[in-house]
Amino acid sequence: MENTNKLRTSGCPVAFGLDIFGDRWSLLIIRDMMLHGKKTYGDFLEGGEGISTNILAARLKQFEAQGIVAKSRDPDSGRSYLYHLTDKGRDLAPILFDIILWSGKYDARPFARKGVLNRLKEDRPGMEARVRSGELAPIQPEPVNGAED
Repeated sequence: MENTNKLRTSGCPVAFGLDIFGDRWSLLIIRDMMLHGKKTYGDFLEGGEGISTNILAARLKQFEAQGIVAKSRDPDSGRSYLYHLTDKGRDLAPILFDIILWSGKYDARPFARKGVLNRLKEDRPGMEARVRSGELAPIQPEPVNGAED
C-alpha cells in the first residue's frame, strides 16, 4: 500500500479500491476525518486506535497522492498542516456507512459503539448529504465503555 505506483493491473474495481483504502488503518483515518472532525497529524495519533507514526504518515501521503485528502498549512500554526477530505474522499461516505451498518448488525460485543450507527439508521440520506457537502458536524466518539461510537 505504500507505493501508489504499484496498483494492481487486473482492472478489477474491488482490487483498485483495496489498493487505495483497503488496509487496516485507511478507513479509520477517513472515519476520523469524516465523522469526528480530525484535521491534524496529532488529532489522528490521539484517535485511540493506536496507529503508529510511520503508518499514519504513509497513509496521509498516499491519500494526498490519490486526491482523497488535501493538505494545507494551519493558519494558526505555520509549522503544522491541516488535512481535509476532498470530494473524492467524501465520496467514500456510502462505503463507510455500509460498513457501520454491517458492523451494527453483526457485532454483538457488549462494548460495541452504537452512536453513529443509530444516527445512520435515523437519517442516512441526510448524513450522507451533509458529509458530501462538508457540512456534517463532528460526532464526538464516546468512551468504549459508554458504547456510543
